[in-house]
Amino acid sequence: MKEDREDREDSGVTKGAIFGVEEYKNDSHALKKHYEWRGKIEMVSRVPVNTKEELSLVYTPGVAEPCLAIHEDVAQSYELTRRADTVAIVTDGTAVLGLGDIGPEAAMPVMEGKAVLFKELGGVDAIPLCIRSKDVDEIVNTVRLLCGSFGGINLEDISAPRCFEIERRLKECCDIPVFHDDQHGTAIVVLAAVVNSLRIVGKKLSEISVVINGAGAAGIAVAKLLGDSGVNDIILCERAGILSEKQGLSQAQIDIAALTNPRKVSGTLADAMRGADVFIGLSAPNCVTTEMVAGMAHDSIVFPMANPLPEILPDAAKAGGARIVGTGRSDFPNQINNALAFPGVFRGALDVRAKAISEKMKVAAAYAIADYVDESLLSCEYIMPCLTDKGVAAAVAKAVADSFRGA
Repeated sequence: MKEDREDREDSGVTKGAIFGVEEYKNDSHALKKHYEWRGKIEMVSRVPVNTKEELSLVYTPGVAEPCLAIHEDVAQSYELTRRADTVAIVTDGTAVLGLGDIGPEAAMPVMEGKAVLFKELGGVDAIPLCIRSKDVDEIVNTVRLLCGSFGGINLEDISAPRCFEIERRLKECCDIPVFHDDQHGTAIVVLAAVVNSLRIVGKKLSEISVVINGAGAAGIAVAKLLGDSGVNDIILCERAGILSEKQGLSQAQIDIAALTNPRKVSGTLADAMRGADVFIGLSAPNCVTTEMVAGMAHDSIVFPMANPLPEILPDAAKAGGARIVGTGRSDFPNQINNALAFPGVFRGALDVRAKAISEKMKVAAAYAIADYVDESLLSCEYIMPCLTDKGVAAAVAKAVADSFRGA
């Protein structure tokens, strides 16, 4: 899970300074392996070309027949090419991990890593498209012109507020699913984590109060999906405190402010957390204290997901009385990571040739992830499936496809 770097983009402080770039630089083993790999993905032929007959089928003259079939009916491109199993991973390199605006070429290792997860977990071929532009019009037009080559578009590591506009406009002009993983993948896995946590503590979605720290792309998407799923009391916070309809907010923040904070609480993050059942951190490290957790409701649930340094370390959260703690890191229990969602979401959407990924499909994906954890194994230390369990993507894909079909 990524921290909500979009929320801090205008802070005047580089992401590297916030998160400690040394944590990345010191991983010499990873750098050495990347030099060895010289890229984590490659194109592999699915058909042999050992004879003249095979060549004539793969290329000219045999290839003319499928070309003409697609010319007559563009939908045949899903049957006669790899389009039905291929997505584009689109970035401009402006919000990469905790590193911030490092550019499209520097974003490529992340996009290749994402492509590996798409393939290994969901059986989906993913092609990184790292665009040398920060202009919304140029990015939208580039993707629009290329979308006939793909079955779906995964937007990745594009800073806010431009990411909202890019996604909105692409949804309007593309006839294939457009999914901003930093927003919606995050929302799906957070909802899954909340659902399983509530099963343990015996609370209902409609009864809980939730505080989200980080009112960027991820925080807003999480708030929307939790609200669509039955949570009535949600408060968003940003650097200045509890989000309210005031000057200086983006349009997306103004819109979500109007839909949240029904009790009209004012003040700081500490004020928002007082008596809350759930805390979700998509913000910055060390902004939550043990005392703030201690002020939450009984059997509190704390998800500090900033990476690599969370809002509060698990031991400190538990010392404050948190019953369940989940982070974005793999070295603590209950890792909450987008990789549990996006491979299966796209696999399911591609399988039914959906033209969009609806809120209903996202909720179905979240419950598929939650339900994948066997009830007999569900515990405070085990609320989420293992990231490397390939059965998760299959379960999510089925749930998304069934939701699309109305099953």
